[in-house]
Amino acid sequence: MAPWALLSHGVLVRTGHTVLTWGITLVLFLHDTGYVNVQPQPQEEAKEEQTAMVPQAIPLRRCRFCMVLQPLRARHCRECRRCVRRYDHHCPWMENCVGERNHPLFVAYLALQLAVLLWGLYLAWSGLHFFQPWGLWLRSSGLLFATFLLLSLFSLVAGLLLASHLYLVASNTTTWEFMSSHRIAYLRQRPGNPFDRGLTRNVAHFFCGWPSGSWETLWVEEEEKEGRSQAV
Repeated sequence: MAPWALLSHGVLVRTGHTVLTWGITLVLFLHDTGYVNVQPQPQEEAKEEQTAMVPQAIPLRRCRFCMVLQPLRARHCRECRRCVRRYDHHCPWMENCVGERNHPLFVAYLALQLAVLLWGLYLAWSGLHFFQPWGLWLRSSGLLFATFLLLSLFSLVAGLLLASHLYLVASNTTTWEFMSSHRIAYLRQRPGNPFDRGLTRNVAHFFCGWPSGSWETLWVEEEEKEGRSQAV
């Protein structure tokens, strides 16, 4: 094979996919998911510092596992044994939590895999040529047809996962909050999602961190807006 054949379009596409897939996978395995820091402070000092940073109206709770005062949207992961900021879910495949810092990478990973699966699905379909008798066709194209069915199943699963996470991004909520809103104190006492700032701002904050600000501040602002609307 000539050396310049390594620079063909197909080789470059497969190389790019391999690099992106393993690169994002490695980051998902190793990237800091946004743990709640636990500093060895005296109990009274830590209590005063945490109380001063959070408005009194916010229903925070102390984690019964690691004994830290959890910020809003944080949850203790028993598998990781840490409190995770903006907890979404624990991924057993990568043995890490999907949280505030690595959730955008998880969505990018799903989008990349779906694109590759759809590309492979197109290639498998384009290689199928149906003819009779069916027995001869099955012997000659059975493996390719089975591959097509398998890729269809994987594409459906990846597409549903990506669509569900994009919905969560658009509404600024998490898998945990969506499934367990009736059991979460800061959501149970509110009629709607207090963190929803509209589609544009939700997507911009998720991928770019803009507009910045703590979830506690946003929760208090929504609480004040509801109070003024009820007063009127």
